Amino acid sequence: MYKHAIITGGSSGIGKAIAKLLVQSGSSISIIARTQTQLNSTKAELETFKTDPNQQILVISADVSEREQVENAIASAIIQLDVPDLLITSAGIAHPGYFAELPVTIFEQTMAINYFGTLYSIKAVLPSMMHQGKGHIVVISSGVGLIGLYGYTPYSPSKFAVRGLAESLRGELKTAGIHISIVYPPDTDTPQLAAENKTKPMETKLITQSAQTMTAEKVAFDILLRVKRKVFAITPGIEMSLLLQFHSFFAPILQWYFDRVVWRSRNIKKGDNNE
Repeated sequence: MYKHAIITGGSSGIGKAIAKLLVQSGSSISIIARTQTQLNSTKAELETFKTDPNQQILVISADVSEREQVENAIASAIIQLDVPDLLITSAGIAHPGYFAELPVTIFEQTMAINYFGTLYSIKAVLPSMMHQGKGHIVVISSGVGLIGLYGYTPYSPSKFAVRGLAESLRGELKTAGIHISIVYPPDTDTPQLAAENKTKPMETKLITQSAQTMTAEKVAFDILLRVKRKVFAITPGIEMSLLLQFHSFFAPILQWYFDRVVWRSRNIKKGDNNE
């Protein structure tokens, strides 16, 4: 049980699944997300899982890509529920597509939310964690934060950046008594994945169709289990575990496989066009 956990992006997907488990364990939580109506719905649902009448569930509307909004939201959460022992930065977006066809604004927005939203959240909570001399920060990357994937040119670099931030911070925070973990989830059955599938190129669908898809609940369980053990790199599922351990070795093989899939899909398209 945590005295207070702050979760960005906690109104849906993996963040919401983590919030549910934390509430069931007796923790008080603050959820930060953009849409107030969704936050209200999530709060009402989570209230039914409370195990202690003293538990509190706070929801705050804020856009994590806006530094001032993040700072104000986290300051408000700390004032109301005290310094968190856990911060989880789960807010993120993905918009797959062909690089040449995607507007630059998609790249800017993705980096603003996925990377800077993570950075702003850590910056906002860190002084209070350092003052109390303890805390745990969990940042959500992705399997495509380990190896770039066709069709994910806005998303993959943002998750590589999150990885670089976590790896750089690990030693620095350790000296202050604060732990950090980075999570590399596989494809997870969430509203975000459903949204991705609407713009995902055919080549990307073919590359990922045989990949493992996990439930948000299973990913959340794996995350909290390993956070409890103070694991730095968290890889839900065997595929992500292997990718983390051997991604440099696997990269040429995977790139060869990706190229073969793309080549076959292009030939399929040509065949359709010739009919």
